[in-house]
Order: sequence, then structure tokens, then C-alpha cells
Amino acid sequence: MTELDSGAPTAHEPQSEAGRRAHASRRNFMRKVFFASGATAVATMGGAGAWAAMADDATPTADASASPSGAPSGAPSGGPGGGAGGPGNQSITEDFFGLTTDGKRIDDLFAIHSTGVKTAPVLTAANAFLAGLTDTQKTSTQFTIHATEWRLWSNIDSYDRQGVSLADLSDDQKALGTALLKSALSAEGLETTEKIRRINQAAGEAINNTTAFNEDAYYWTVMGTPSATEPWGFQFDGHHLVVNYFILGDQVVMSPCFWGSEPTSMEIDGETVTVCHEEVVAGLAFINSLTEAQQAVAVESAAKSNESMKAGAFSDNAVQAYTGIRGNALTAAQKAKLLGIVQAFIGRAKADVAKVKLAEVRKHLNDTYVTWAGGTGDDDAFYVRVHSPVVWIEVDCQAPGPLAGAYGATQGSGATQKHVHSVVRTPNGNDYGKELLRQHYLTSPHHQ
Repeated sequence: MTELDSGAPTAHEPQSEAGRRAHASRRNFMRKVFFASGATAVATMGGAGAWAAMADDATPTADASASPSGAPSGAPSGGPGGGAGGPGNQSITEDFFGLTTDGKRIDDLFAIHSTGVKTAPVLTAANAFLAGLTDTQKTSTQFTIHATEWRLWSNIDSYDRQGVSLADLSDDQKALGTALLKSALSAEGLETTEKIRRINQAAGEAINNTTAFNEDAYYWTVMGTPSATEPWGFQFDGHHLVVNYFILGDQVVMSPCFWGSEPTSMEIDGETVTVCHEEVVAGLAFINSLTEAQQAVAVESAAKSNESMKAGAFSDNAVQAYTGIRGNALTAAQKAKLLGIVQAFIGRAKADVAKVKLAEVRKHLNDTYVTWAGGTGDDDAFYVRVHSPVVWIEVDCQAPGPLAGAYGATQGSGATQKHVHSVVRTPNGNDYGKELLRQHYLTSPHHQ
């Protein structure tokens, strides 16, 4: 999603509790109108009991004009990245269906089963975090498992968010939130989140606009009640950083996730802080491992537009055909380079979660496609998309945006590695763990 800026400092500030309450009625109305709590899953399941099980007890359903169709209504409005009119005014316009190649989901890709992943530490950390909140903070933060709030995330700095922001938390409460992230993410993943926030603060200081760009304008929401057996999850959401984390027993779905930064490297307190570099290196390593004939298939354009992302925020139902070079056309060494792109992202989860996801990706490696646009030199801007039945990754070098002044660039002057957006998704209906959630309600006796 493109970041827009008028060139003048914005008056938008990280919302306080009072500020969020002022927005509450508007956002509650949005959730009523754009009720998206697994409607497609319910339509598949059928029956009043299923509807009752899935209904959001905090969110009345929409009227008949917004009834579920069981299928996507088409590609997302607003073009690449799902943008629709600039920052702060995006909304959900259709029921969740998931990314597909043709508007039809592939069945039997995801199933409830034991993975051996240790989710107890995340459960413990989440309960401690919630226990550390005030009653008012907890009311603002906790939603039901199927709440529309899952889908109301954005990489845009000025987007109005729900939940409790870091700015509203005491140091002790912030530490509990950090512990929750630490329980879910690898050391590399945690470091990436911290570096994104640090650069956001330093870049805001460089352009004299820390009201919009700072390290505390990041929000926590918890979906469902943390449980060892029932589905639940959390979302950490802010500028250039979104983590959606769904848990059902020992199964984890960590998508959609958005990782980005502008700039990607900056001097902060005498230290060079660099982030979002490993995905750039991995992408270039892959494309440069291809023969000239293979590159002719993989590269759809030698030019790189200012934004190429297809499935950013508010593009949950994007329809994108497979393009580029297919995995079965790669050598073993080239497949390893392809997996290097995947590992740059799934490695941000705990090792056991990453191991399960990597095995899932390997199973479909021959049916994985890679599409490239832009240059292939070390410093060239590019776009790469890795697309399989079970994983979707986009790395997009964007044009300088609202933080261009922090690194001597001119906004909109041409794509650069100094401004990177990346998104990771699970196609065919399992973003936010939606397919596992559907199966849980369908098969669990206590939900019948």
C-alpha cells in the first residue's frame, strides 16, 4: 500500500485511551457494516448452530445487504496493495475468502493436526500481558476470535487503529508486551520488530514529525481468550510492522505479516541500524542464480514501478494467477535459493513454528512460482513475488515516501532499496488461521 504524504507534518498523534473512545462509535459502525467474522466459513458449514457459534457477541451482524456470498466478489478495489483513497480511510468491503489464483480455493491444504510446536510459552505470556492491563485497557484490547479486527490492519502511519498503543502503556506493561513478542518470535524476528520501530522514531525526528512517526504508535489487540485448546491469537499493528499470530492447540499461523522500513538503514546514536536487508539479499541471490533463459521467464519487467505490491493491507481476497518461473524448472541449488527468500520471513517465527511452515512450503515447491520486476544488480530496486498454494511472499522496493527527507531523498523520485515493503500471507483461505478456525467449529463436539 502506497504511503501518501502532503509534505507537511500531520496533526495525527498516537491515540490515547480517550482518543480511541472517541473513535469507538465510528469503528463499531464499520464492524457492523463490514461484518467479516468468517462468513464464508459459516456459509460452508451451514445451519443456525454454526452461525451462533461464529457470531461475534460484541458485533451485531450486518443487514441483509451485506450477507455472505461464499465467494469473493472479485479483485480488491484500489489497485495494487489494496489502497483505496489514501491513508486512514480503508475498509473491508467483502467477506473473507483468501488469496486465490482464480477465485476458487484449493481444498484439503490445511488440516487440524498435531505439530509438536510449543505454544505454552505464548499462552503464558499473553495471559500475563492481559493481566497487566487495566480494565479499561483490556476492554479496548480484547476481541472475540472471529472479530473483524483481525482484518483491520494497515502499514500506513495515519491509519486509525483499535487496541492499546505502546504510548498508553507503562514501562512494566510494555515489558509484558515485549515478552509476548519474544515468546512468539525468534531472536531475529524480535530484533526486526525493534529495529523497525527504532528507525521509525529516528526518521520522525529527522523530519521533525514524531507525532506521526515514532516508536510507540504500535497497537496490541488480542483475539479470543488465550487457551491451550481453543483458538485465539494476537495482532501487533503499526507503521511498517504488522504481526498476526493465530494459535489452535499446537498449530500456529503467523500471517498476514507486514515488514518494512523507510529508510532501511540509518545512523542512530552512533550505530548503523539496518533492517529488511536479508529479504533483499535473498531475492537478488535467487534471481542471479538463474540462467539467462530462466530469467526471461521469471522477469516480467526490467522496469520497477514505484509500487508493485498486490496483496498488502485490505487485499485479503486478491486474485492473482501464477506467473513467472515454476519451481519444477529449477535446479536443486536454485530451489535452495528460492527457499532462502521464504526462510528470510518464516525465520522470524520461533524455530519450531518455522520448521513446520518450511516443511509445508517444501511439499509444494515444484508448484511454487517466482515473478520478478526491476534490476538484478546489488543496489537495484526490484519486486519479487513467491507464490505457491501455501505461501505468498512479496518484497517490494518502493519509491521514497513520507520519510524521504530522513535520508536525503525526494518523495516519489523512483523505487529504491532504501524503502522496502514486504508481506507474507497464507493463500487458499488460511490467513489469520481462518481455515483451521472453520474446521475447528465444524468438527469440535462442543461447538455442535
